[in-house]
Amino acid sequence: MKSLQEDIRQKEFKNVYLFYGEEAYLKQVYKKRMKEALLPDGDEMNFTFFEGKKTEPQEVIQMAQTMPFFAERRVIFLENTGFFKGQCESLPEYLSQPPEYLCMIFIEEEVDKRSRMYKAVKKSGRIVEFAKQDSDMLIRWIFGILNKEQKKITRNDMELFLTKTGTDMGNIEKELEKLLCYVLERDVITRADIEAVCTSQVSNHIFDMLRAVTEKKQQRALDLYYDLLALKEPPMRILYLLARQFNQMLQVKELEKEGYDQSAISKRLGIQPFVVKNYQKILGRYSLEQLKSAVEKCTKTEEQVKTGYLNDALSVELLLVEFSS
Repeated sequence: MKSLQEDIRQKEFKNVYLFYGEEAYLKQVYKKRMKEALLPDGDEMNFTFFEGKKTEPQEVIQMAQTMPFFAERRVIFLENTGFFKGQCESLPEYLSQPPEYLCMIFIEEEVDKRSRMYKAVKKSGRIVEFAKQDSDMLIRWIFGILNKEQKKITRNDMELFLTKTGTDMGNIEKELEKLLCYVLERDVITRADIEAVCTSQVSNHIFDMLRAVTEKKQQRALDLYYDLLALKEPPMRILYLLARQFNQMLQVKELEKEGYDQSAISKRLGIQPFVVKNYQKILGRYSLEQLKSAVEKCTKTEEQVKTGYLNDALSVELLLVEFSS
């Protein structure tokens, strides 16, 4: 990403770029920045946008061969074309020697690094992966936004905020905007502010339900489950997320037993440190055998639903009753 930032700063651009990765927010931010840098006066005459898997490579090449009109560059953006996952015969060869005036930017969700397209862009241009950001980077980013707004927040309250928003930067930005509007002139953002206005992700409801189960608060666990059903969450998705929580707890406990600390566990499992910390608060109530049994029961319940032996909504309810008894 630093190389891309340098390209924009110096206004020295490659002929072809590929943006890909899980972090959709960053892809869209740099898509906008690149367009503004390449077409500073909002020049739409020399800009073309292709989108979707029905994009024809020959049509792209034809547009690329059109000389820019009273401008330095012809700029083409192509989004989610699938060229980097399927067959695309003519474009890789064309990109081996693109015209000097051309700047072509591909924005994709997934790529196959073995594909001819990927290799062609790697040889002729620049590839930028926008991966999910870790909690340290997200916290620095949020603090930067809050500093500009002259707001303060404690580290613990920041972690609470992230447990509610998840790690998607687009969702974080939206929830931050709500929070800033709510606190208005106050300098400090508090836990009460976060609880009042920030919307919890489904995974947080699942974790709250899991915590109620571990504390043997059966009615609380069932109430949270009914809330999720009222929000139109499919029972099988709830079961999947519950099983994933138990499986992650099992992995955390196993790594703890091997002597790994919170930071190392986070890196090994690819989950945020504050998520590991939340698991560690409730792991003392379970043995490894109990966690393995919980994962197995979730798997067996899914099989029973798929074979028609159990109703989907009832099956999850019975599991919660069993786990919280």
